[in-house]
Amino acid sequence: MCKWAHMIWDTGLNGQRHENCKDRPTEPTALTSSSSRKQPRGLNYLEDHCNASKHSRDTILMQRISAQVCPLAHGHTLLEVPPSGMRVRPQVSIIDTIFSLLLLVVVNPANANGHYDKILAHSRIRGRDQGPNVCALQQILGTKKKYFSTCRNWYQGAICGKKTTVLYECCPGYMRMEGMKGCPAVMPIDHVYGTLGIVGATTTQHYSDVSKLRDEIEGKGSFTYFAPSNEAWDNLDSEIRRGLENNVNVELLNALHSHMVNKRMLTKDLKNGMIVPSMYNNLGLFINHYPNGVVTVNCARIIHGNQIATNGVVHVIDRVLTQIGTSIQDYIEAEDDLSSFRAAAITSDILETLGRDGHFTLFAPTNEAFEKLPRGVLERIMGDNVASEALMKYHILNTLQCSEAIMGGAVFETLEGNTIEIGCDGDSITVNGIKMVNKKDIVTNNGVIHLIDQVLIPDSAKQVIELAGNQQTTFTDLVAQLGLASALKPDGEYTLLAPMNNAFSDDTLSMDQRLLKLILQNHILKVKVGLNELYNGQKLETIGGKQLRVFVYRTAVCIENSCMVRGSKQGRNGAIHIFQEIIKPAEKSLHEKLKQDKRFSLLEAADLKELLTQPGDWTLFVPTNDAFKGMTNEEKEILIRDKNALQNIILYHLTPGVFIGKGFEPGVTNILKTTQGSKIYLKGVNDTLLVNELKSKESDIMTTNGVIHVVDKLLYPAATKIITKVVEPKIKVIEDSLHPIIKTEEPIIKKYTKIIDGIPVEITEKETREERIITGPEIKYTRITAGGGGETEETLKKLLQEEVTKVTKFIEGGDGHLYEDEEIKRLLQG
Repeated sequence: MCKWAHMIWDTGLNGQRHENCKDRPTEPTALTSSSSRKQPRGLNYLEDHCNASKHSRDTILMQRISAQVCPLAHGHTLLEVPPSGMRVRPQVSIIDTIFSLLLLVVVNPANANGHYDKILAHSRIRGRDQGPNVCALQQILGTKKKYFSTCRNWYQGAICGKKTTVLYECCPGYMRMEGMKGCPAVMPIDHVYGTLGIVGATTTQHYSDVSKLRDEIEGKGSFTYFAPSNEAWDNLDSEIRRGLENNVNVELLNALHSHMVNKRMLTKDLKNGMIVPSMYNNLGLFINHYPNGVVTVNCARIIHGNQIATNGVVHVIDRVLTQIGTSIQDYIEAEDDLSSFRAAAITSDILETLGRDGHFTLFAPTNEAFEKLPRGVLERIMGDNVASEALMKYHILNTLQCSEAIMGGAVFETLEGNTIEIGCDGDSITVNGIKMVNKKDIVTNNGVIHLIDQVLIPDSAKQVIELAGNQQTTFTDLVAQLGLASALKPDGEYTLLAPMNNAFSDDTLSMDQRLLKLILQNHILKVKVGLNELYNGQKLETIGGKQLRVFVYRTAVCIENSCMVRGSKQGRNGAIHIFQEIIKPAEKSLHEKLKQDKRFSLLEAADLKELLTQPGDWTLFVPTNDAFKGMTNEEKEILIRDKNALQNIILYHLTPGVFIGKGFEPGVTNILKTTQGSKIYLKGVNDTLLVNELKSKESDIMTTNGVIHVVDKLLYPAATKIITKVVEPKIKVIEDSLHPIIKTEEPIIKKYTKIIDGIPVEITEKETREERIITGPEIKYTRITAGGGGETEETLKKLLQEEVTKVTKFIEGGDGHLYEDEEIKRLLQG
């Protein structure tokens, strides 16, 4: 059977089979003429996105490659038994067949498991509209630097912040043919020496000739040649290049051998972090294969890879490799411009670490960088063993990051434990967003060094006041001006609760300095508390003696009235947390706050003083006096007289727990259960709190036992459609010698319709008359109900047995419940 029979073939013959290869279609795509040739069927199903189906890519490649392999597997050429109407080339050469076999290994994504090959496949997809075997590359404007297109760079249209233009070139291993679209032909295959000319590395080819290397790379063997491009030789230091040219038989030959490996290694074989012995004294070549598809050799980037030769493979690189034999420690000890760094590394016992085996990246500050530090900072850090070690380790990565692999910002963990962001801006490397690299890619036998002009100070080596950023300068300036900075001793531990600059209004800044100092004292805690140590209900003491409460919500952490924003840090002697507003510790209880504000005078009639003064955690949605404007004076009088009814209304406005308005996740409805038992719905929209879709007029008024949100309308449960009252029913009690007789008379009925949600509802009362004989004392009984009648004898007995003179019932949609005094007390006591 045909070896590749299971793959899809594009023949245009709808499954017609070759009689000598019955399990495959007759004519492979690779051999059809331009007039009859169709686009490979698999390509039509490739989606134009970064995660194109691997199966689809396999199919396309197999269509092209197995066309040449399958006939030879049966000992036939394509001249044998050609189907009618098909035009084929007379014969496939042995060289073409060998190339095809190698190409199958090189390009087929099934075998190509490296990032380079995946990015190449993506570039191939991007270039498919230009014809077969065309790859899309992005060239940085104003430079000669070209990269195979990654998904991210393609959509950004930029690399390292610089605009790019799209180029379409033949994918590796293919070439153009005159008059034909794309790159339909394969490159000729030759030995390594000849392949250098094919890929345009003519300077390396010339040097291979004059150094007597030619015979070796034309002969028997299997080699990998990392060949510098012509531009790479032009950029080499002129003195070094002159020295090589003056001693071609030794120095130049050794230099070229240091670019070679004594076996074929394709990009898929070049694993990240591997060290490959070169053909010059087995000196190691450091290989890095990055997720963005960049492959480097001693930090030289492969710009044209996988050019197959009969005796190896050629990879074109963007610079000449220099010999390396020293460690990072050796370089630091020998470099005069790193004397300050060397002294700091010795003091912190880090220098020896940089002499060990590994794959380190060191951002080494120059002497000039240390001179830029504020006076006393370096002495303080170096006098603290913990801080000095953190300082040194913060400059070291445990991975090797070459500059050519940096195509955008990425975060890396340092040996110190915190992270730094490494990015690029054009040809410059940035660290934490700042251009500071003076010299890059100093390759050693255990890593790479980049020289920087600033000292990187980690948070763990900073004093707590130094943790503040540009958005907290008003706070730190005030702390210094008012003499509080001196209270933050280096050997103590503190936590700063730093408001953003815009939290300080002109009125606040113009306050008496004594009052301002008290405010700032309430933003400094006596202990170091990290973000992950905060919990709901926690109490924190400030240096001003105040107790601050912590409230933890689903997406926010708040202290009193102010919630945190991102930016919490921990330093050597403390932590800092960033807040939206100035923190205002509570001074009064809920009851005291309401009592001192004339807007809430009608609430005094509810007589909830006991509840609103006792310790606890409550959220009260307080209706102002304006909320009662829709009621008649008579209705107000009834509510004021009927304490239980008013209390029940207010209890719907009260919920257990403290809920800060800015603590709610924006745009999401939060459902809380009120003390009255029904649900209330809260949502934060554009910094405004909505309570049952009504805007809160004022939020986050903190009290010692909760928080107040002001509303100007009464709140009702969502299910409530109408409230009906029957007022002053008259019940006359007549006694005989045996039993009292309760005879109902026609009651005086007052009824009204309350419009809620814009729906008027008209009430029809049903009245009944009956006589019942019930044993019991004579009482006066007043009942508010939804209509006369309906009570059972047992119900009336129970009412008569209670030692009360008034029973009140408050109807909500026909199924409400009014709490009695004792019920309310029990409820509030838990």
